[in-house]
Amino acid sequence: MEDGSGNGRPPATAAAWNFESNGALLGLTALSVRGVLGRVKAGMAAGGGGGGGGGGGRAVIPMGHGDPSVFPCFRTTADAVDAVAAALRSGEHNSYSSCVGLEPARRSIARYLSRDLPYELSADDVYLTSGCAQAIEIICSVLARPGANILCPRPGYLFHEARAVFNGMEVRYFDLLPESGWEVDLDGVQELADKNTVAMVIINPGNPCGNVYTSEHLAKANEVYAHLTFGQNKFVPMGVFGSVAPVLTLGSISKRWVVPGWRLGWIVTSDPNGVFQRTKVVESIQSYLDISADPATFIQGAIPQLIENTKEEFFEKTVDVLRQTADICWEKLKGISCITCPSKPEGSMFVMVKLDLSCLQGIKDDMDFCCQLAKEELVILLPGCAVGYKNWLRITFAIEPSSLEDGIDRLKSFCSRHSKPKVHLSLET
Repeated sequence: MEDGSGNGRPPATAAAWNFESNGALLGLTALSVRGVLGRVKAGMAAGGGGGGGGGGGRAVIPMGHGDPSVFPCFRTTADAVDAVAAALRSGEHNSYSSCVGLEPARRSIARYLSRDLPYELSADDVYLTSGCAQAIEIICSVLARPGANILCPRPGYLFHEARAVFNGMEVRYFDLLPESGWEVDLDGVQELADKNTVAMVIINPGNPCGNVYTSEHLAKANEVYAHLTFGQNKFVPMGVFGSVAPVLTLGSISKRWVVPGWRLGWIVTSDPNGVFQRTKVVESIQSYLDISADPATFIQGAIPQLIENTKEEFFEKTVDVLRQTADICWEKLKGISCITCPSKPEGSMFVMVKLDLSCLQGIKDDMDFCCQLAKEELVILLPGCAVGYKNWLRITFAIEPSSLEDGIDRLKSFCSRHSKPKVHLSLET
C-alpha cells in the first residue's frame, strides 16, 4: 500500500490503514484471572522481592494459580502418560478428527460420566473441546440471542461474563452465601430470572469457594473439579437432574488427572426429554464446532486408555493431599487476625477468605494487598476482585504442603508488619 505520493512509502497516519480495534475485546483482560495475576506479578518483578520483608533469595510461592501440575505431589499418573505415548506411537492419530471429536473418546467419556447418573449417556451426547474454556465459549455463543441473559454466581470467574458480553448477552449475578457454606441465594435467583434467562451457571465442587453442594440443594437450584471432594458432602453431578431441566455439563481432564496443558474438555447434554434437540441447541453446538479448532487428535486418541487404565489409587492420593493441604490452610489461617475464613474447604483446590482492611495500614484494597504481598514476600494470591468479590482473597492450597505452610507464614508476617498499631488507653486518677 502506498501513500499516494508515488514514492512507495507507507501512509504516515494510522487512520490511513483503515484499521479499527474491536471495542468488545478491549478491556476483557481485566476480566481474566491471567490478566489480574499478571498485574500482581509485575509488581513483584519491579520490586525484586526486596520490600519490607527482605524477600530476596527466597522462592516464589504460587498460591493464586489453578495449575498444581508443577508440584511433584500432584504429578499425573504414569497411566495417563503411557496412554498419550501409545496414541502417538500408533501412528493412527496424526490426522484431523471429526468436528465433534473421535467416537471412541466420546464413548469412553460417556461411560465415565454415566457412573454417577441414573441413566446412560451415549457418544452422541458428548462433544469434545479444547479444554473447558472453549466449552464455555461455545455455549455462550450457542445460547446468545437478542435480549438474552445468563445467571452467574458471585463470587465466580469473570470469564463467563467476558464470553457472554462478547456475544451480546446480559450477565446477572446471584450471590453465594458465605454464612451458609456458600450455598446459592435461591430467593435472589428467583428475582433475577425472567423470560429471557437462557441459563444458570452452577459450579460444583465450588470454585473459587471450595464448597460442595448437597443433592438437596442442587435439586432446588461446570464440573471440572468433579470428584475432587474431601469433606462430608459427596459430589453430585447436575446431570442427575436432567429430566427436570435440560443440563449442559462442561468438564475436562484438566483437574482430576492434573493435566491442564493437555487441553481436552467436553460439552455433554443431559437431556432425556430432548429439549436441546427440538430447540436446535445441539445443531448449533455442532455448527460451532465445524468452524472452530479441535483438541489435539492424539490426546483424543489417548482418552479410552487413559480412562480405563487409571487406577483408583491415583485419584485417592490426589484427594488425600488436597485434604491435607486444606487442613493446613484452615488451621494456619486462624492465626492471622486480618483474615477470616468463613468455612473449611470441602472440595476443589481453593478457599475464599475475607480481608479486614480496618486492621491494616497503607493498603487500599485487595488488589493493592496482593501486589504488596508479592513484592515483599514473593507470595502470589488472587485478589477477590478477579472473581467479583472485592476485598476478599482466593487462596490456592493445591501446592506442596511444606510450601503452603511457608506461604501462609509469610502471609502472616506481611499482615503483622502492616497492622495498625494498637491504641492503649490509660485512665489517670
